[in-house]
Amino acid sequence: MSTPRKSAVITGASAGLGAAYAQRLADRGYDLVLVARNASRLETLATAIASRTGRKVEVLAADLTDEAQLSAVEDRLRTDESIEALINNAGGSGFAPLNGLAPSAFGALIALNVTSLTRLTAAVLPGLTARGRGTIVNVSSALALNILPVSAVYSGTKSYVLTLTQALQQELAESPVTVQAVLPGAVRTEFWEGSGIELSAFPDEWVMTAEDVVDAALAGLDAGEPVTIPSLPDISDWEAFEKARQTLVPNLSRSTPANRYRG
Repeated sequence: MSTPRKSAVITGASAGLGAAYAQRLADRGYDLVLVARNASRLETLATAIASRTGRKVEVLAADLTDEAQLSAVEDRLRTDESIEALINNAGGSGFAPLNGLAPSAFGALIALNVTSLTRLTAAVLPGLTARGRGTIVNVSSALALNILPVSAVYSGTKSYVLTLTQALQQELAESPVTVQAVLPGAVRTEFWEGSGIELSAFPDEWVMTAEDVVDAALAGLDAGEPVTIPSLPDISDWEAFEKARQTLVPNLSRSTPANRYRG
């Protein structure tokens, strides 16, 4: 009896983390649908992976900030019953003070990092829950937590990704569908080109390879981590952070102001 086909959709797959996810998931037995703007790069990667692994690898060239092209990817996610994983890796960069930043610059960043990720997640989720299996990985960033003077929009978008993921984890608590957030630090990829920050500004000991990030992220996924920070030595530090946040919850909404605000 043949093994049922399972496939993974990976956005931002033409290079960096997306390309590394493609290699690793093919090794794990997934057929692939690779999504990115650069069709020629996708084709080259697809040919190499298919040749090496024997997996079926399909290219879906799309600019996720374009309504029609985003809709085409959504349709694929809704209708392809072989899909068992969505890796929401596509994302833009941009580091500059918000004061004076052109609306087109931060509008495109929000469209890619927030809107497209949310819509693709919403598109794939009904099928995964109906089939009773599946995984969604949302690539956030360490800058969701380490906020810089030039990262107002970028950190805001990546904080959104983290919060969305954590809310989905609660929503799907009784479901077999797994949702993971991954928060990489600096990664040696093309992400930094034209971002406003040069990768060379970071010490080498701060910068991880894309392959190491993905290997750590998949190990975290296998271990059941809801949030994986690849460079964090001790997961208890994240757990303490979350516990501290939870201690605020009982006092976030009360009928009277706190005493310090009353004369």
